[in-house]
Amino acid sequence: MNLETPKKFAGLKHQAHQVAANYFRPISRKYDKAEHAYPKELDLLAALLDGMNAGSPDAIGATSASKRGAAKSLEEGVKNGGNLSALLGVMELCWGDVGLLLAMPRQGLGNAAIAAVANDEQLQRFSGTWAAMAITEPGTGSDSAAIRTTARKDGDHYVLNGEKIFVTSGERADSVVVWATLDKALGRAAIKSFVVEHGTPGMSVTRLEKKLGIKASDTASISFSDCRVPAANLLGNPEVDVQKGFAGVMETFDNTRPLVAGMAIGVAKASLDRTRELLKDTFRFDYAKPLLAVNHAEATLYRLEAEWEAARLLTLKAAWMADNKQPNSKEASIAKAKAGRVANEVTLKCVELAGALGYGEDELLEKWARDSKILDIFEGTQQIQLLIVARRLLGKSSSELK
Repeated sequence: MNLETPKKFAGLKHQAHQVAANYFRPISRKYDKAEHAYPKELDLLAALLDGMNAGSPDAIGATSASKRGAAKSLEEGVKNGGNLSALLGVMELCWGDVGLLLAMPRQGLGNAAIAAVANDEQLQRFSGTWAAMAITEPGTGSDSAAIRTTARKDGDHYVLNGEKIFVTSGERADSVVVWATLDKALGRAAIKSFVVEHGTPGMSVTRLEKKLGIKASDTASISFSDCRVPAANLLGNPEVDVQKGFAGVMETFDNTRPLVAGMAIGVAKASLDRTRELLKDTFRFDYAKPLLAVNHAEATLYRLEAEWEAARLLTLKAAWMADNKQPNSKEASIAKAKAGRVANEVTLKCVELAGALGYGEDELLEKWARDSKILDIFEGTQQIQLLIVARRLLGKSSSELK
């Protein structure tokens, strides 16, 4: 694995950084204060991204996060593809604003889910849709396998019943990728994902959450009451494979968890950059000196930078493995766990290092500290990621290690 950014992605990365600096940052505080107000400025940007990505196998958005078309083995040659390009773009855009990225049309985690598991016909049919992802339910916590929303086959349709909470872009998106079980008795193996379009009878948004951070993004609760969904909207294989178990639908996370880790990398980098700028007249930033020879605040900043770099490299590795069709479930969870924890620590410590400046609304440091918390929670909490890593290392199943 080459640790340098592939040359073919340099232009995309530069463009994403320019968007973050000149488009996201100027409106960041505006939509932090206007929770639930849709950022109209994103419509033009989303259209530009759609144009940039049209016909490109290495697009910058969530729709390129897939193992489809990945190199099957290193003998076929190393591939730097859609997962890596999506990750690099997410890192740069979240250097600008996490909430605005999550509010971006057609760049949601639901789009990444479709890209990860949809068949070729579904990819074409859902091209251009803006998809949210609905997994979490009341009382299930972080256990995705405990899903109680049901999907009952009825002719050419499935009938969905249940409730989903904490759905990012749940109100604004065109459709929602809903996780539901075909048969509770079969456990994890029967859980499938369905694309449900807004306006489908029986689907209704019941509540919008007020949140600590990422306020530019709407977070909704959605109920399904005898909601009829075309059978063709079941993503991937409709057959229940008990041997494969939960692995089919969980493939989504192999692609989306590195992206969430990339969001954490981006906001942490923003905090480090701004803190260095604020302290440039106080610190000399002499990396040749040992930590014991500099003051505590300076040593703290150096340690945070090292932690950030470790998280960045782990995240790049997880995306690179997906591009090269290598099993990356463990690495995706390692990256998500490391990056989520590091982002929380970095953003809070940067507020502390900047003192009164970091705590006030004159600086974005306090906003980034609030925004970063969710990145250690959604797509699987820190604790869940560590549990997944332990299972992979020890060769234990979910029933053997809880």
